[in-house]
Amino acid sequence: MITTNQEPHYTDKPSRKKPIFSVNQRLRNYLHQYGREVKLFAQYADLLNFTYTVPIKKKDGTDSSWEKVIYDTREFEFLRENLVKNYALLKTKGDQSFINQLDVAAIDFCYFGNSQPFRIRIVNRYNANFDHYYIKQADANRIFGLELEHLLSPNRITYFTNNNTLIEEHIPGIPGDIFIADYLNLSETNQIRLAKEFVKFNERCFTHLLGDMRSYNFVINITPDVLNYQYRFRAIDFDQQSYEGRKNLYLPQFFKENKPFVDIVMKHLNKESIEQYQAEEKTLMAFRLASSKYRVKELLDIMSDAEISKPEKIIQLKEELAIHFNQPTFSKATTMGQIVKMQLKQILKKSLSLLPKTNIRVAD
Repeated sequence: MITTNQEPHYTDKPSRKKPIFSVNQRLRNYLHQYGREVKLFAQYADLLNFTYTVPIKKKDGTDSSWEKVIYDTREFEFLRENLVKNYALLKTKGDQSFINQLDVAAIDFCYFGNSQPFRIRIVNRYNANFDHYYIKQADANRIFGLELEHLLSPNRITYFTNNNTLIEEHIPGIPGDIFIADYLNLSETNQIRLAKEFVKFNERCFTHLLGDMRSYNFVINITPDVLNYQYRFRAIDFDQQSYEGRKNLYLPQFFKENKPFVDIVMKHLNKESIEQYQAEEKTLMAFRLASSKYRVKELLDIMSDAEISKPEKIIQLKEELAIHFNQPTFSKATTMGQIVKMQLKQILKKSLSLLPKTNIRVAD
């Protein structure tokens, strides 16, 4: 979507607060079928029984939106044992033979996020190495976003649900806003490769309609390579999967927080290079879709009947996409899930047609 001859206008803003949409029975059955629904030892509601909180500040002393939560002794002992068991589910499929060497080092609460997550820090007693995972309210948008990311992006995601609770692994990387401040203009940063990856990230988000990818909602992984470094943009917030009505909210290029990334695209890439990288990413998504076509179709069928947005947002998005693609069939959609089906078909149809014997239909 990025072009070198058009400067984006940073006027659109996501909704300040998205409601939690419940997981319907069809989605619950899907989660059971693919091993995502398991029995958790500690639920989201258990973590709400804290006695007080202490604000956590950033290095510069400003508010981080996270607070350290404190529990009474009896409550914390219950959580201490069961949060470690939850971690074992994420990391070792529930193998409890290692839990005696693990402990809970901290529990933090984010009052800013839509799902109001808790961040659990697990530490190894013997070497002080630590890791994090998150416990959140189970929200249908987020679960659909996690699944689409798992199936259509280059990234695999580990998460589990249990009734109204969702637990997720920590996705490592440098937050986009911190990367802009501390890494973007370093001499060793390869801005051309970074620009290429931003174009690809922009394409992935728009293709399966993942919204609100402002710089603090994604991370950047840096991998040393034979010549210099490789980069990958990874989404870490999936609450705005197919919720908003404005088309531009599904394109990271249109957020003012991401302007430094757009600037390096404009500086280093010409129109032909951008189109090449967009085509490359579409082809990769088409391959992933081909390899998981039955699971993706099942997910999209469930998504088509799920309530994950508001009627006025559905109307707005289908109208804007119909104009954008000059494709009036979008007007036939009545749910966000149906729009996602049409979006995948519209963007990936050329790439899918080039694959041998795909026979994929995502928008029946």
